[in-house]
Amino acid sequence: MLLIVNPAAGRAGAAGGRVELARRVLADHAEPAVIALTERPGHARDLARAALADGVRRIVAWGGDGTVNEVASVLASTPAALGIVPSGSGNGLARTLNLPRAPEDALSTALRGTPRAIDMGEMNGRLFVNIAGLGLDAEVAERFNDPRNVRRGLGGYVRIVARALLACKTIRCTIDAGGAERQARPLLVAFANGPQYGNGIRIAPDARVDDGRLDMVIVEERSRAATMRQLPRLVCGGIGRSPDWRLQTITEARITADTPMALHVDGEPLNRGSTAQVRVLPGVLKVVV
Repeated sequence: MLLIVNPAAGRAGAAGGRVELARRVLADHAEPAVIALTERPGHARDLARAALADGVRRIVAWGGDGTVNEVASVLASTPAALGIVPSGSGNGLARTLNLPRAPEDALSTALRGTPRAIDMGEMNGRLFVNIAGLGLDAEVAERFNDPRNVRRGLGGYVRIVARALLACKTIRCTIDAGGAERQARPLLVAFANGPQYGNGIRIAPDARVDDGRLDMVIVEERSRAATMRQLPRLVCGGIGRSPDWRLQTITEARITADTPMALHVDGEPLNRGSTAQVRVLPGVLKVVV
């Protein structure tokens, strides 16, 4: 077993305490494991890949959505299972799976729980476990992941959304999904495997991680003021009542735009591009619950 700890996720200066707690919980469960700290973006992916080659069959990711994404991307379509100890700002997948929030309880679940098969999505060759998208939510991801952003959590996220809304423009694009093609000018398009970005902000309240489909949410706006008034519905789960919100369940989709679009997978920005090719990968990931 390998436990990958991201010391930068969540509370600053927490690495030492996390390692100490992990050693204690592992000892209580009489569970041998290697503990590794990430040192840079992409390091969790490298650690997981090396462990998988060595025959490790359970890898626990202690970190935020980015750390979970890195490890899950390696474990997709393999016999190995992913455990999660959520410590990021949003923890979207962990909340969807009702995993414990307390690190000790989450680690115990990761060690002794049962693997459950869930779907993953893919955008332009990059895998995601929770939500990928383009437009406003990708602009928000860029701002949130900027090293100069020191405000994390729900308050910081809402502040960034409000600022991004003031500057974000709609996208002139063609959406090809479900055998039909349409022209649109969306503010954002989200491809949801799970219902929420994190922190209870639900863009696709009825999305399920094991139904073999993605919920494609298209938000077109009548006015920026009307869009601002709809934001509270993201938190209360009522976004489906917004007149600007459209939902279609899909297995694959292609979006082409006149200009490069901001893109993200699980809150991690991708290189901007004029095309977004998306598909679902049913049941390819085992997650311990």
